[in-house]
Amino acid sequence: MTKHYWNQDPAAPAPPTWQQTPRAVPPQLGRDGGAAPSVPVQPAAGPGAQPPPGAVTPPGARAARRGVGVLRHWRLLVAAVMPCLLLAGIGWWFWPQKPTGLPPHIAEGTVQADLLSADSVSKLAGTTVVAGPQSNRPHAPLAVTPSECVIAAGPTTQSVYGQAWKAFLSATYQDAAGSGSYTVNQVIGVFPDSERATAAFRTLADGLTKCPSSTLTDQAGRTSKWAYTAHAPFAVVVTWKATQDGAAGWACYHQARVKDTSLVQVAVCQAGDGAPTTSKIADELAGKVTG
Repeated sequence: MTKHYWNQDPAAPAPPTWQQTPRAVPPQLGRDGGAAPSVPVQPAAGPGAQPPPGAVTPPGARAARRGVGVLRHWRLLVAAVMPCLLLAGIGWWFWPQKPTGLPPHIAEGTVQADLLSADSVSKLAGTTVVAGPQSNRPHAPLAVTPSECVIAAGPTTQSVYGQAWKAFLSATYQDAAGSGSYTVNQVIGVFPDSERATAAFRTLADGLTKCPSSTLTDQAGRTSKWAYTAHAPFAVVVTWKATQDGAAGWACYHQARVKDTSLVQVAVCQAGDGAPTTSKIADELAGKVTG
């Protein structure tokens, strides 16, 4: 029997220009075919030229040589210091920052920051889970029979969250082996105000009371049957269980809470009682949500 997870988240630079290497000039040939003796060439006068022995150096030339020496000194100093500055800059750039407890590039106060990490969920669940798929918007309503079961079958879809939300995140974690034998889904939907968040919560709670069972059809045309058991909702909390027919006790345990301007949900799917873990994860998630 294939397990389904309907009640989680239905979801080249140009070549370098080389300088031509000067060709070697062959030595001039003598009368016997040998190389002609080299003729010493007097060096051209310049700032770095040395005067012949005994010559009197004018004061201006001495000053010029001192200037060249100072310039050469500064060139050497810059050449020595620049690598140190470069290394210092690289070290500052990569120096480890103070841990914030958030994944990289996640701003504090966002839905990504509110999400429980895979490590945190593993500790609460007593089993190792790893991060799986995420979605930043609710999925479209599911294909379900009867039609009044569209909310019970898809509590994290547009059937509940609609289009009025201003931030949304759904993330699914699964068992480390990747077998699908254990999954955890977290959903955070942030609305412009508390009234619209509460309205979405009421839509969810009312929809759960209208559907004892349903048949879902996926995009591949496969169907699965589900039975729903919902507890009477409190003012801001509702819990329910969705059991897949003929799947050896496979079920998804849900809890939804409204907090200020947010509607959060947690679902734990497993073959066994996942209600206690669902409550623990929902407590932690609701405690982190800031809106």
